[in-house]
Amino acid sequence: MEKLLIIIPAYNEEKSIKFVVDKIKHKYKNYDYIVINDGSTDNTSQVCKENGYNIIDLPVNLGVSAAMQTGMQYAYEQGYDYALQFDADGQHLPEYIPLLLKTIKKGYDVVIASRFLTVKKHFSLRMMGSAVISFLIKLTTRQKITDPTSGMRLYNRKLIEEFALNHNYDPEPDTMAFLIRNNASITEVQVAMDVRKYGESFFNILNSIIFMVHMSISILIIQWARKREGKYEHTA
Repeated sequence: MEKLLIIIPAYNEEKSIKFVVDKIKHKYKNYDYIVINDGSTDNTSQVCKENGYNIIDLPVNLGVSAAMQTGMQYAYEQGYDYALQFDADGQHLPEYIPLLLKTIKKGYDVVIASRFLTVKKHFSLRMMGSAVISFLIKLTTRQKITDPTSGMRLYNRKLIEEFALNHNYDPEPDTMAFLIRNNASITEVQVAMDVRKYGESFFNILNSIIFMVHMSISILIIQWARKREGKYEHTA
């Protein structure tokens, strides 16, 4: 039987982590999960341990990229066939996991849960940044990704291995662009997402601008000088 691991990076999500994990545990018992506590300064770790959740504690806050790589290393070592990046803030809906699995089994390497595949983006600074990143990915890869900033992505075993063994891979739009240019097969499926249950998003106005600028420079310049470290090649 094919094995799926849900990787849940969590930073200061003490108010929402129980809601997220319990929904997965109670309704989707056939899926395994791991919470990667990214050096939280609140009680995220304590809540997880009190409820007996599967958790890996990082000693300091290293960011979502390091948290995801930790999860990918765990998935690789434990022999999982698929790994799903899943936010700890309650926005992602596990009801769409079967659709992502069904799609990736058609031969894709990555399936992105998109809010905008068939739904038009609303206007905001953050969505404008997403539109710019989508344009740059299309410009450099000739493939349209409608929701490049989506944090809900499903990876196959070969991509799990690449992310686990190569330190320069992170779950960001520039890496998706890099993978597409290096023959990885990436697609999207339409999903709905909920509003954040508690707390505030990292992407305020300033951080949204910084992120957009960083991704733009990386997609246009840095990724072109980067070499594929893994030996993986996509085969349909």
